[in-house]
Amino acid sequence: MAYSSYGPEDGAPIILLHGGGQTRHAWQGSARVLAQAGWRAISVDLRGHGDSDWPGNYQIRQFADDVIELAQSLQREPVLVGASLGGLASLIANGGDSGEISRALILVDIAPRLRADGVDRILGFMAAHRDGFASLEDAAAAVAAYQPQRSQRSNPDGLKKNLRQRSDGRWYWHWDPKMLEDFQRGREESDVHDDERFYTAAEKLSQPVLLVRGSHSDVIDESITAEFRQRIPGSKVVDVSGAGHMVAGDQNDLFVDAVKDFIGQL
Repeated sequence: MAYSSYGPEDGAPIILLHGGGQTRHAWQGSARVLAQAGWRAISVDLRGHGDSDWPGNYQIRQFADDVIELAQSLQREPVLVGASLGGLASLIANGGDSGEISRALILVDIAPRLRADGVDRILGFMAAHRDGFASLEDAAAAVAAYQPQRSQRSNPDGLKKNLRQRSDGRWYWHWDPKMLEDFQRGREESDVHDDERFYTAAEKLSQPVLLVRGSHSDVIDESITAEFRQRIPGSKVVDVSGAGHMVAGDQNDLFVDAVKDFIGQL
């Protein structure tokens, strides 16, 4: 698994796990701020993403096993920050036979129950561009159409961290296309999402839990956050104003403030 680390080597570890279709670079801004606060921030490419191995098998249990191995490789229990896919993997990892593997869990716009239309929109975006883009500008336009609440950057070169140019000259998202097939099959087989399965894992937790929701999220609505508070006693929920599902990318300063307030109390 490829990773980037920030901050002092002896700092308390905080592992940042991205969403499906992203890479570890999605956390760069957040990781730098956390590092400045004295944390050892470690952002990881999940299997099938970025520079990590693309093994061709992408069930949630396998992502969770990777998180367990990663957490147990450290000398101190980490805080886990998981967005979307990274959050689901963190939930299952903590609710497994190994027991709790982290000292606190931060779920970023992900919960045991999700809005089906929001999930469909994510998978639809991933499936829509499997033939790549003719230019970085075309990729930036596609992202802008998917995330209209986010200001479009004038220079699309930053997308090179999430795209790779192949021999045909086109730019492709840097994740294994096989993963999307597994996700779509998993929805039919209740692997990718099963409300009670994920709630069973969440209700086992004794560690502090924070749910950070984008106020414009189409994946988590207010009824879901209310249910989360009820079923996970002692959990906290923070809404980030002006953010959609990609909370850190939309409003990084507000997101990091919420994270720092939470982990500052550990």
